[in-house]
Amino acid sequence: MTEKEKARAGQWYFPADQTLFSECQLAKQRCFEINQLHPKFLQKRNALIRELLGSVGTNFYMEPPIFFDYGYNTHIGENFYSNHNLVVLDCARVEIGDHVYIAPNVGIYTATHPLDAAQRASGQEKALPIFIGNCCWIGGNVCVLPGVHIGDNCVIGAGSVVTRDIPANTLAFGNPCRPIRKLT
Repeated sequence: MTEKEKARAGQWYFPADQTLFSECQLAKQRCFEINQLHPKFLQKRNALIRELLGSVGTNFYMEPPIFFDYGYNTHIGENFYSNHNLVVLDCARVEIGDHVYIAPNVGIYTATHPLDAAQRASGQEKALPIFIGNCCWIGGNVCVLPGVHIGDNCVIGAGSVVTRDIPANTLAFGNPCRPIRKLT
């Protein structure tokens, strides 16, 4: 099994593997191109984003700068908006639904490292998928951790660290993020 196959299977893998390293560097080059474009070149920026990501709806807007580890593991629905400094460590699949709004300085992190120091020193990591449902609003400076599922119609308050699943139709915030009340 290749390191890329291990990553996709949610197993421990070595991200320094030549294939993964090359793909990551290609994504970083594409992000650099996107982030250096003059704002008036919106169509060019969107074309580069389409090349970078696994899929994206027809109507989207990403305010630069943006950063992705691989890009091809990220899938975004229709009517998506992200403000400045979106960081997506998409070592595993990241799926974002339709009508999702993301505030500035949000991090979506699929990668995790071993708790055991010797295993961590070996350079291994694991990646767990993240799912963000339809009609969600993710507040500024939110951090979404590996393996989290955020249901449809959720609002995640600014500064939250989302460590576990958030059920649909929920206002949630805090560190760690927790459901506060149902949204009706």
